[in-house]
Amino acid sequence: MRGLLNDERGSTPVEFVLVGVLLTTLTVAVLQLGLAVYVRNVVHDAAVEGAYYGALADVDTRAGAARALDVVAGAVGEGFVDEVSARESVELGHETVAVTVTTRLPLIGLIGIPRGWEVTVHAPAETLD
Repeated sequence: MRGLLNDERGSTPVEFVLVGVLLTTLTVAVLQLGLAVYVRNVVHDAAVEGAYYGALADVDTRAGAARALDVVAGAVGEGFVDEVSARESVELGHETVAVTVTTRLPLIGLIGIPRGWEVTVHAPAETLD
């Protein structure tokens, strides 16, 4: 019986599997977090780009929504955005253009919760006065 307790043959593959699974899970989790932060930045920057484009004096407000959709589609892919809208509003007594981008929250790759993120950006409306 003492011989069996001191026998360590076969422990190396078991340790390798246990540590390998832990490190692989940690690596995939960090990569997924990085992807989620990247998508968040892309969606935010697209909303900013669309709002400032839609706020130009010679551009229709709805063109800002189309611009935001194009930016997200170019960086992340077609069909990732659930909804994009642009409207004129008043914030702090000034006319603005608000662009709202609603997209999914990526949990596994780009698959995730539909309508999980919503970003609204206001840009001051440009006038020719």
